[in-house]
Amino acid sequence: MESAIDAPPQAADDRVGGAVTLRAATAVDAARVHRLITDNLVAGHLLPRPLGEVELHVPRFLVAAAGDRIVGCGELARLSPAIGEVRSLVVDRAHRGAGLGRRLLRALVDDARRQGFPTVCAFTHRARPFVRAGFSIVPHTWVPEKIATDCHRCEWFRRCGQYAVVLSLGAAPPARTR
Repeated sequence: MESAIDAPPQAADDRVGGAVTLRAATAVDAARVHRLITDNLVAGHLLPRPLGEVELHVPRFLVAAAGDRIVGCGELARLSPAIGEVRSLVVDRAHRGAGLGRRLLRALVDDARRQGFPTVCAFTHRARPFVRAGFSIVPHTWVPEKIATDCHRCEWFRRCGQYAVVLSLGAAPPARTR
């Protein structure tokens, strides 16, 4: 995935033999998103996602589509009102190195900004692409929402080897008054 984010974004169309568009995932995409995640699992690097979970959360996914094929995806999950998490950011092996990972990450961060998250995080084995996108590596304990939501029940808990990365998007939006 590192090379997918590090490659120049304009290279994406040239490498995949046609235009790749980023769009919100739909219910019809759930099985293809699940297959993309499943086909690109590397023990401990990309966590498995049951089909039912992907179906439930498909509205939170962004996909990279080349024609009718899903060649990349990423999810923006709400961990709390203060933090969104980039999850399941993956590009199909045949389409890596074309900038799709970087395009997906940028779009997910833009979505986090639109949703008003003051911070976005990710947990990754390859921190470099995130650092290049402005994220900082922090101790896992700086993201207690992730630990409480997912980490404590993960088979890799306390031995995953992932980096926690965070990006500050600015101050929280003002509280609404009636």
